[in-house]
Amino acid sequence: MSQGYAIELYFDPALENQVLKAWNVLARRQISTQLIEIESRPHITLFSSPYIDPLKLENVVKSFSSKQESLPLSFGSIGSLPNGDNVLFLAPTPTLSLLQFHSQLFEAMKKEGIEIREEHRPDTWIPYCPVAEEVPKTRMGEAFTVLRDLKLPVAGYAMEIALVEYPPVREVFSFVLARKHDLHRMFYEMS
Repeated sequence: MSQGYAIELYFDPALENQVLKAWNVLARRQISTQLIEIESRPHITLFSSPYIDPLKLENVVKSFSSKQESLPLSFGSIGSLPNGDNVLFLAPTPTLSLLQFHSQLFEAMKKEGIEIREEHRPDTWIPYCPVAEEVPKTRMGEAFTVLRDLKLPVAGYAMEIALVEYPPVREVFSFVLARKHDLHRMFYEMS
């Protein structure tokens, strides 16, 4: 795994625990422990880059996140990326709210002159939550079988956006997304 930075979307505790169950089952079967070893957290990657100015990005993400609400997520399928990293993932239903969230973040970053690689641009981005990395090719079938035994779909909310440096994963900053009921409560308290 190369070094770099990533903007990640984190989940509510219940959804995070569902993903961690998958990580732990794969680790117990000695299929993949990579995500645990690098001290990752269940997430969807919105952006990554080998080089970035964290301070510049912090201002963009802070401003962006202050206008965003928590996002409903539902992971209903399992997939694999067609690259040499042998990544297995849970795929979220690509809802309009998730795609707009990513597109708006892209636009905010683009406006600040932040270069975004092809795989993280709105028209090519594939949202996914990794559950295993560096799975031996000879164990891919077994890993898929293990993941198929999960009770899908698993659903919850994206609650937080963070910049991490990796590996190992180290959080540089994070911001909580507003919950809809918090926004309503703030409105009524101001009235």
